[in-house]
Amino acid sequence: MRLTSTSPRANKEAVSVDEGEQDIREELSRRRAARERDQDELTAEERARLRALHWMRCPKCGLWLDEITFRGVKVDKCFGCGGVYLDDGELEQLAGKPGWFEAMRLYFSR
Repeated sequence: MRLTSTSPRANKEAVSVDEGEQDIREELSRRRAARERDQDELTAEERARLRALHWMRCPKCGLWLDEITFRGVKVDKCFGCGGVYLDDGELEQLAGKPGWFEAMRLYFSR
């Protein structure tokens, strides 16, 4: 356990941000392993059925997603509820561009 101070009071009450982040990483690792086990238990037919059912559908409202190119990155936009969804790696691509968050907020606002 990593603490922010060596005082007796700190040992009982103050936990560093690093420990909190470590707890989150461990929880994410547990969840990832559980989802991998779930995925391994699916048959090929069930995987195909689920993919056809959910492919390019908004996770919030269920309508179709449209692929929009924003600052050179393809993002998925729902024109039903206004949601914007990023695939793995797309946030990192956008984050490397100055002012990307404000531009995205303005670009995709209703």
